[in-house]
Amino acid sequence: MGIFGGSGLYQLLTGDVEERWIETPYGSPSDKVVLGMLGGKEVAFLPRHGRGHTIPPHKINYRANVWAMKSLGVDAVIGPCAVGSLQKHIEPGHVVLCDQFIDRTSGRTDTFYDGPIVTHVSAADPYCPVLRAHALGVCQRRGVTVHENGTIVVVNGPRFSTKAESRWYTHMGWDIIGMTQYPEAYLARELELPYLNLSLVTDYDAGLVSESAEAVTHEAVLEVFAANIENLRGLLAELVETLPGVSQSPARAALTGARLG
Repeated sequence: MGIFGGSGLYQLLTGDVEERWIETPYGSPSDKVVLGMLGGKEVAFLPRHGRGHTIPPHKINYRANVWAMKSLGVDAVIGPCAVGSLQKHIEPGHVVLCDQFIDRTSGRTDTFYDGPIVTHVSAADPYCPVLRAHALGVCQRRGVTVHENGTIVVVNGPRFSTKAESRWYTHMGWDIIGMTQYPEAYLARELELPYLNLSLVTDYDAGLVSESAEAVTHEAVLEVFAANIENLRGLLAELVETLPGVSQSPARAALTGARLG
């Protein structure tokens, strides 16, 4: 299992670990990959922002990060992240298991397939239904308030939304907002890696659907994440420990019929 660390989740594995630097055809990943045990199973952990949160979301080398995981032979990837809520019923502290994304980023390199073999990988259902069903059961057993599906709108960052933008996103019916799910989730699919997103809600985006109407700050995001970090560690450990086989995941056949010529 590969795990990308999000905001506030820079160190996951404990005990005897191995740190490995991996160069890829797409440049350097965000940091060394940490190899160790979690939930009794081998795990590769990579902080997508780098340790110390030195890489902003629009500067992450997503291709190198995902390729590094693939080169290590991981079977699937979990991508936890901190998000803002766009809907009142999705409250800070809740977890959303995304099944769809909306890409509002710009300038991000978002494919491994630049030619000469033309490859069109479907993104109709970008998140693994096998892993999502598994995560739903684990969250329910642990008493975590979980939303079993949701659409995340991905913005470029590093800035947060204006109130006008946030109002539009809410009006469109989108559920949460973040900065790192695209192209990370899609790139995993291009490499036929089943991908699960765990979105931890830390705030109400721009404050429009909250009672306080206070706009989000990065400090507030990290405060909520820190308050929930032990719960998230426990959730990830149980997810890995009880991980089902992913051979039947649709992602495993993502390249079938995708290439021309």
